[in-house]
Amino acid sequence: MNNSIQFFATAPKGVVALLMDELRQLGADAVRERPAGVEFQGNLETAYRACLWLRTANRVLMPLATFKADSPEALYAGIQQIDWSQHLLQDGSLAVDCVTKNSKINHSQFASQKVKDAIVDQFRAQFGERPSVDIQRPDIRVNIHISRDEVILSLDLSGNSLHKRGYRQHGGVAPLKENLAAAILLRADWQSIAEQGGTLVDPMCGSGTLSIEAAMIAADIAPGLERDYFGFLNWQQHDAPLWQKLINEAQQRKVQGLKRLPPIFAYDEHPKAIQIAQGNIVAAGLDKYIRIMQCGLSELKQPDNTKPGLVIINPPYGERLGEKETLGPLYQQLGSKLKIEFVSWQAAVFTGNSDLAKQMGLRAHKLHNMYNGALECQLLRFNVEEKWFIDTSGKPRAAKSEDLGPGAEMLANRLRKNLRELKKWAKREQVDCYRLYDADMPEYALAIDLYHGDQRWVVVQEYEAPKTIDPQKARQRLREAMAVIPEVLEVPEQQVFFKVRRRQKGAAQYEKQEELSHFHKIKENGLRFLVNFEDYLDTGLFLDHRLTRTIVGELAKGKRFLNLFAYTGSATVYAAQGGAVSTTTVDMSKTYIDWAERNMALNGFEDKSHKFVQADCLQWLDEQIKNPWGKQKYDLIFLDPPTFSSSKRMHDTFDVQRDHIELIKKATALLEPGGELIFSNNFKKFVLDEASLVGLEIKNITAVTLPKDFARNPKIHQCWKIKSA
Repeated sequence: MNNSIQFFATAPKGVVALLMDELRQLGADAVRERPAGVEFQGNLETAYRACLWLRTANRVLMPLATFKADSPEALYAGIQQIDWSQHLLQDGSLAVDCVTKNSKINHSQFASQKVKDAIVDQFRAQFGERPSVDIQRPDIRVNIHISRDEVILSLDLSGNSLHKRGYRQHGGVAPLKENLAAAILLRADWQSIAEQGGTLVDPMCGSGTLSIEAAMIAADIAPGLERDYFGFLNWQQHDAPLWQKLINEAQQRKVQGLKRLPPIFAYDEHPKAIQIAQGNIVAAGLDKYIRIMQCGLSELKQPDNTKPGLVIINPPYGERLGEKETLGPLYQQLGSKLKIEFVSWQAAVFTGNSDLAKQMGLRAHKLHNMYNGALECQLLRFNVEEKWFIDTSGKPRAAKSEDLGPGAEMLANRLRKNLRELKKWAKREQVDCYRLYDADMPEYALAIDLYHGDQRWVVVQEYEAPKTIDPQKARQRLREAMAVIPEVLEVPEQQVFFKVRRRQKGAAQYEKQEELSHFHKIKENGLRFLVNFEDYLDTGLFLDHRLTRTIVGELAKGKRFLNLFAYTGSATVYAAQGGAVSTTTVDMSKTYIDWAERNMALNGFEDKSHKFVQADCLQWLDEQIKNPWGKQKYDLIFLDPPTFSSSKRMHDTFDVQRDHIELIKKATALLEPGGELIFSNNFKKFVLDEASLVGLEIKNITAVTLPKDFARNPKIHQCWKIKSA
């Protein structure tokens, strides 16, 4: 078996060129690209090295025969021409894999059975006994490929797919296969970056595959070193001393490689992902070398004392219906983080949606087409340098004065009229921030909010136009509006911020759009709040809840107050100002809990009677109710849940219409007798199921919670006061 032999290595679609490079580096001869893989020549040592060292391959096959078979009988006869006792003991085990296409034999399972029968019958006739079938770990695995009635019969030397390195204990949601992860890293030039001492950062590590494969590449660790099964280990022609020599060599290379391994950091915001990744890293024997920690994208920074290297990211790309619309802010935030924290680094993003990647605000210098299973994907490579940055603010260009139509003047007149009417009211009510315009004219489907602080700012939100509206006309009207607004409101263009208000799912309205962290102080009823016009779709203060917050403040005197789904804690500030003896603020987002603390501190509420809890509110309620030491009771609760949430931090989805009864019951279980719950939501079609809330006193207070500036839109929210028995 030391003479030159023909072999074939299979690979995922899109990585064949990488596989060819790997084989040449291993010393293979006559390397040729073929459909679904690479043909190469070498001796048995070449094949063993391929099984041990190939990072991108699926399988290594050794063809035994090629013959024509246009019938089951011809297939059976061709298989019988091989002396199977040279490959397998009569009491051994086998498995047969078959692929057939464009052939008279067109049923792969039937063909597999026929091949198995031919082998078994030969052993029975020759030895009076037969091998058994073992699908999982057979002594030999036979591979049959039939195309246009031509059969290629091979031994599968790998035994099972080479992507199974042996370290994966658990997979996360849709984990990358190990050989695809390795291909992504090789395409991203990680090997060269690592040789120069560059750092690797994976901000969305999931099950840790990219980080582990990166360490194995950088430390020269054979990907098959920890596998305990190959298809040749019980093959009758297996050369055990040769294999042991190669294992010993790989072990020595690993020891030396780990000494020069550069820093590798794996982050994820989800505790479950961190747990899974940690288990896989330990199983790979790399827990001393890969630094892993829970970290959300909003907290991502360049690690201290590290050399610029590669940021490698496999973000979600919305395979399921409706997901793509909610992922834009994630990609925008990712791009912002790279531009702020990782200048002079390389970055590589593997995604199945290039349109989402365009929202990162970076121009890729290279793009590689690859596949994740059957899904076509792209690997985008970036030089994170200012010359490659793109403005993705999305702020529409204002129309020139000569391009303004008659509608623009009508809009200007409406803004002037609204400003005259609301200005006096706002001064009288101590309202510094209010809605000036809310699609008053259907042609200009905008919401325009005016904010006053040490400066004046305007937030313009465009309602998503119906499909019946001509997109070109809608764009022209938007450009007209963006020309008129700064002029009428006497606000510099750079202080006019633009958003698109699409139908949101889950907490998408709270997701980051940028990462600029420009906060501004505004006032409301004598209280001060921090708002942010650039980073989120919403600014941090829901203006339509102004009167609701006032009611909370009026009810809070002497009360223990709980704020659930607290967002930035504005209701907590009102409760503290109103004289609450204690407050507890709960939200799932660390960003918003920190924001709530800053809002409280801004108003002088920093003592220990005010608690802030980062938690999934639903889980937190369950924990409080089941507390063996007795549940904490409250006198006043503010509950303003999202319409829908499918956050990965939650165990399940939340739908306010479907789940509001259970949620209200759990919240009221924490109320003292006679305590009150203020329940609000902004789902326009919401109907409170009062019949299922027996024993609670319920009063609809929506009408008294709608401020004057939102009177034109009475469905902006609904609100109830619910009193416990």
